[in-house]
Amino acid sequence: MQPIRTFNVSAQLPPALEPLRKLAYNLHWDWNVETKDLFRRLDRDLWESSRHNPVLLLSTISQARLAEVAEDEGFIAQMERASRQLDEYLKERTWYRKHRGTSDSNECYAYFCAEYGLTHCLPIYSGGLGVLAGDHLKSASDLGLPLVAVGLLYQEGYFAQYLNADGWQQERYPINDFYNMPLHLERNPDGSEMRISVEYPGRMVYARIWRVQVGTVKLYLLDTNIEPNSPYDHDITDELYGGDLDMRIHQEMMLGIGGIRALKALGIKPTVFHLNEGHSAFLILERIRGLIQEEGLSFAEAKQVALSTQLFTTHTPVSAGFDLFPPDKAMYYVGHYAGIFGLNKEQFLALGREDTGDLQSPFSMAALALKTSSLTNGVSLLHGKVSREMFHGLWPQLPMDEVP
Repeated sequence: MQPIRTFNVSAQLPPALEPLRKLAYNLHWDWNVETKDLFRRLDRDLWESSRHNPVLLLSTISQARLAEVAEDEGFIAQMERASRQLDEYLKERTWYRKHRGTSDSNECYAYFCAEYGLTHCLPIYSGGLGVLAGDHLKSASDLGLPLVAVGLLYQEGYFAQYLNADGWQQERYPINDFYNMPLHLERNPDGSEMRISVEYPGRMVYARIWRVQVGTVKLYLLDTNIEPNSPYDHDITDELYGGDLDMRIHQEMMLGIGGIRALKALGIKPTVFHLNEGHSAFLILERIRGLIQEEGLSFAEAKQVALSTQLFTTHTPVSAGFDLFPPDKAMYYVGHYAGIFGLNKEQFLALGREDTGDLQSPFSMAALALKTSSLTNGVSLLHGKVSREMFHGLWPQLPMDEVP
């Protein structure tokens, strides 16, 4: 049955407890002991059952309990301390402000990743890549870096595991309720949802933009589970690393191309772009397109401008871990950029090929990122050595230890 309208019902905060809302929607609480203890003090059982989600806690706690703590002088004093700590944190003179002052107020660094491990109640991560990305955002906030981050908001995220009655490991995909998570839906001045669109073969796919406040850092997440998208397109942001090869390229187009368009819709103009793994590498195509069509640059000029402001971090120690798309599939989904760039098929595919002389060589997202970034790093000295061996074919004229 198709619902006529969906409502979200939550408890009404007494005026004296209004600071709790501000505290709940900034993930600063995740690494602030005072604030985390404050929410646990509200209702310990609800705090645990909500996976430490203060927004869900405030939505489901009883009105009687809220009225009780609104009269508790000790609780009010702790809440006011936590609120002051957040205010002071957001205004403090950070490392960046001390060393860069206000002279570089237009600087903005954009960070792209397929997953972010920020806190238990935002299950949009699966492992080390996401946890590292989450720590990057928290560290950037502590340092005061002018960073914005971009990702996808998964309806089911990554699976949760359990043991069945026979002792076998099973998985399930909990449905994320975005309205009861520390997320803000971005809106236009008229109150309507802010949306972006991306061209897919034969259709446009739309996404709305959610924001997570991580201290001073904003993380923007795209969500395609909306009308007028088809049921298939709803699933683009359904599962982290789910689906087949076609779904993977759908997700990576939305992350890279859609992510650039989301920043533009928000009025954000980054000076540097950082790709945390190759999943978002399609963003380079959209950046070059914009420089050609909107700034009047040639392809060679646009590529050089984009390359000079792009960084790439690779984490994968084996070639099998990188996304590879058959040439015809890559052309089917993103080949329309070739015409904009003034390139033929083979010239375009060469942007993502490790072996440009092999016309059957797949389109590699890692190769695309490496060829279009001015700086590349791994995650350790040993990983750097392994990566140089893996990608020596991109620079066969260089000695192994000089592969960038």
